Amino acid sequence: MGTLRYDGESYELDDRLLFHMQIAISTKLRRGENFFLTWPVPAELGSGRHTVWVDNGVPLHIFFSGSKVPTLNKDWIEAMIQTASRASGMIVMEESEIRPNPGR
Repeated sequence: MGTLRYDGESYELDDRLLFHMQIAISTKLRRGENFFLTWPVPAELGSGRHTVWVDNGVPLHIFFSGSKVPTLNKDWIEAMIQTASRASGMIVMEESEIRPNPGR
């Protein structure tokens, strides 16, 4: 489990998920696009969800507990980026929730 630190708060998330979130978030911020970021809280941690406003003015720190870089799933990243254009913002989803893009 890695850690996402944002605006003084820390959130534990899976390293593989964090890796894909990092790429999706950085893509949006490089474009100058601010957005809400929402992810679920597992049942074992009480359920619910977190939502934060992401913009270039707030420091973001991602700590990976493992040393190996996960394999990249472009469809997963693209799915998260596409949700960010909605008013509700980027929805972090599990890799198993996306459908592969046959055009890739």
